[in-house]
Amino acid sequence: MPKNYLSINDISKEELENLLDRSAQLKADLKNGADQSNLLKGKSVGMIFEKPSLRTRISFEVGIRQLGAFPIVLSAQEIMMGGRETRQDVSRVMSQYLDMVMIRTFGHDVVEEFATHSDIPVINGLTDLEHPCQTLADLLTIKEHYGSFEGLKIAYIGDGNNTVRSLMLACTKLGVHISVACPLKFEPGKEFESEFTHVCHGVGTAAEGADVIYTDVWSSMGQEKEAQERKQIFSGYQVNTNLLEEFAKETAIVLHCLPAHRGEEITAEALKDHETTILRQAENRLHTQKAVMLHLLGA
Repeated sequence: MPKNYLSINDISKEELENLLDRSAQLKADLKNGADQSNLLKGKSVGMIFEKPSLRTRISFEVGIRQLGAFPIVLSAQEIMMGGRETRQDVSRVMSQYLDMVMIRTFGHDVVEEFATHSDIPVINGLTDLEHPCQTLADLLTIKEHYGSFEGLKIAYIGDGNNTVRSLMLACTKLGVHISVACPLKFEPGKEFESEFTHVCHGVGTAAEGADVIYTDVWSSMGQEKEAQERKQIFSGYQVNTNLLEEFAKETAIVLHCLPAHRGEEITAEALKDHETTILRQAENRLHTQKAVMLHLLGA
């Protein structure tokens, strides 16, 4: 069976650390003008998008081309996976043409079923359950800023969604403390908790003494009908200047995986004050995607 990256739990602590190191090296090499086009020369990578995308689409496609491989982009309408053709059939057919597949979709069962029948590595580009590719970029950004993870506290404010679930799993592997503040009934899930995670309902409790403050949208893709109700439920879970000044460390950085809804989960002022770090976090998706692809293909 090929090695897949569907969840943070698909990799060991050592592999996680190696992926971050290799991401940093790929980034440095690219900045220094190194030619990386021989690393996956002659390979073909398929990308299936059942959800809209900006950063995932660009970072994967640019990364694939920079590594010398050929990208194939397929939308949900083009293949109608699970409708026109079963996931099993799509997976088996794509395995005959390609060397790897990345899928960005809704249900986590989609990537799991696809991977079960695949003869090539499968990457989870995002599901409703986890967002493991985003987590690598988050961790790389934090490590770049602080030099290491030792002694750091991460605070996540908002919905207990796919982004924070993957981050919690990664923090557990690395021994990094993360505190998550979310409304009642919007917790990430007990299966994502450990001795290094703390889930609470008070933003001040989570943000107290934090080195990193992280947030994400209150309503993710597929939750549009709930958006107005969620605005009321999450109204007290906003990253703003008062939260940062009262609770977080003075030197704390703010992360946001984007897109951002200014005036909801984060104020325009807080986003502007920390845009350099947030944009670096977005850029790092490119370098970490490349590291994942190289790792899965043994390159």
